[in-house]
Amino acid sequence: MANSGRVTVIGAGIFGLCAAWHLRARGRDVTVVDRRGPGAGASGGLVGALSPHVPDRWNAKKQFQRDALLAAAGFWAEVEAVAGQSSGYGRTGRLLPLPDAHARAIAEERAEGAAEFWAGVASWTVLPPGEDHPFAPDAAAAGIVHETLSARIAPARACATLARALERRGVLFQTGTVMAEPGGALSLDGDAIDGPAVIAAGTGSFDLLRGLGRANRGRGVKGQAALLRPSRPMNGPILYDRGIYVIGHADGTVAVGSTSETEFDDPYGTDALLDRVIADARVLVPSLADAPVIGRWAGLRPRAPERDPMVGPLPDRPDLIVATGGFKTGLALAPRIGDAVAAFLSGEVPDLPDSFAPAHHLKG
Repeated sequence: MANSGRVTVIGAGIFGLCAAWHLRARGRDVTVVDRRGPGAGASGGLVGALSPHVPDRWNAKKQFQRDALLAAAGFWAEVEAVAGQSSGYGRTGRLLPLPDAHARAIAEERAEGAAEFWAGVASWTVLPPGEDHPFAPDAAAAGIVHETLSARIAPARACATLARALERRGVLFQTGTVMAEPGGALSLDGDAIDGPAVIAAGTGSFDLLRGLGRANRGRGVKGQAALLRPSRPMNGPILYDRGIYVIGHADGTVAVGSTSETEFDDPYGTDALLDRVIADARVLVPSLADAPVIGRWAGLRPRAPERDPMVGPLPDRPDLIVATGGFKTGLALAPRIGDAVAAFLSGEVPDLPDSFAPAHHLKG
């Protein structure tokens, strides 16, 4: 499989773009195909939180994510240097409010886990009540957590920056529709796709896999988010509490989100559920009370059958690599997943959690 022909990457979201980057770094010729262009799907959202799983009950997935977060700064710095523009990446850390003694006790236990599992590369510090913070007083009555592993990124800008860098390195982009054909082949606008391919089409990956005879329960989970413009920029850490992220981006805007909906009528429409998120964010962070809403977004995030991402060759198809199911962690994991895709297509076996393997997700 090593260096055997042009690779077609199906999908110009963050998984497909990162796969193309690492394939090109290995000297492969790459064409990226997407119906709508780079970052047009879930990867082009507003929030952009690159945050770790909590540091307890440690496992291979958490280790993989920790390592991906640590590698992100170098990856995005290289992409930005090639593209000549910013991705919006910044390792800002994150603050979490502690409303009561019970929440504080859990946070202190996790501080011990961070000391062990983050091994000094990042910290999880429990601060006492009264420390200066942007939260409403009641939200942080028992103090706050300050962890330093989290980072932010501007999703749509990051995809545009990565696409520009790829073009400068000779990767081709093509607009078109990929279909699964009888007998297990893939076609682009009716023409057969020759050579190895990467299925990284977000929620569309699941339909392509079904068309190839691979039954699966992958689906899209709707998310809604909003963009606000406060009178003063929020340049500090990411803020997070009970499912709500508040992220100050480098351009002075603040993203809040997001919903997580498995039932919906319109996958791309915003509604009262987003209004509720905005209202909750204003209560959590009083400085946002009068900040105007300047943008709303909704989209479908791909959730693989077994929750973890699905990454690797299809059983009995070493020339066909799947990379999908990022759901809420895709932006953080994508650079390492892209590296794994390139390794598979070079005949290597990358170090991935067993739960990522397609055989773990597919029914047939």
